[in-house]
Amino acid sequence: MSKVMKDMIVSEYKERFDGVENALLISIRGIGHEDTGTIRTSLRDDGIRVTVIRNSLARVAFKDTGLEAIEPLLTGPNAICYGAESVVDVARKIVDLLKKFPKLELTGAVLDGQVFKGTDGVKELSKYPTREEAIGQVVTLMLSPARKIAGAALGPGGKLVGQIKAIEEKLEKGETIAKVG
Repeated sequence: MSKVMKDMIVSEYKERFDGVENALLISIRGIGHEDTGTIRTSLRDDGIRVTVIRNSLARVAFKDTGLEAIEPLLTGPNAICYGAESVVDVARKIVDLLKKFPKLELTGAVLDGQVFKGTDGVKELSKYPTREEAIGQVVTLMLSPARKIAGAALGPGGKLVGQIKAIEEKLEKGETIAKVG
């Protein structure tokens, strides 16, 4: 391949992966073209892009970007998967596809500069909460004290709150309160 052609491919990679910080690598070795098409279609339906890359040119293109951390994983024929809401969503979808396509090999992934190697690493990543799930968990934790107070007012102690309110209303009307016990 000529130097001009290589420069064009590197330029294309830089443009295509501009702003991509997190991605997942799959090995395309041993997967037939029909299965590859099915995998690509399934991923595309979920907003995930798949690009077969040349490792040596990808190393050059990814230099000084968020994908530079993925460099040690660039061996053998690879496709890079990115998109969706987060790389966690990509990992979950790919792990689901492993059940249908057992020949699919997971090379690894990168999330915020942290590298997850091999199938085990990607499976671990797929168990992480997505950004939205993490925000939901934080909000739940923040609201739990208020829920406890509301629950206490509505629970067994809620009767006491109701009795105090009834006494308050009687006193406001000028009625007397009978002493019990």
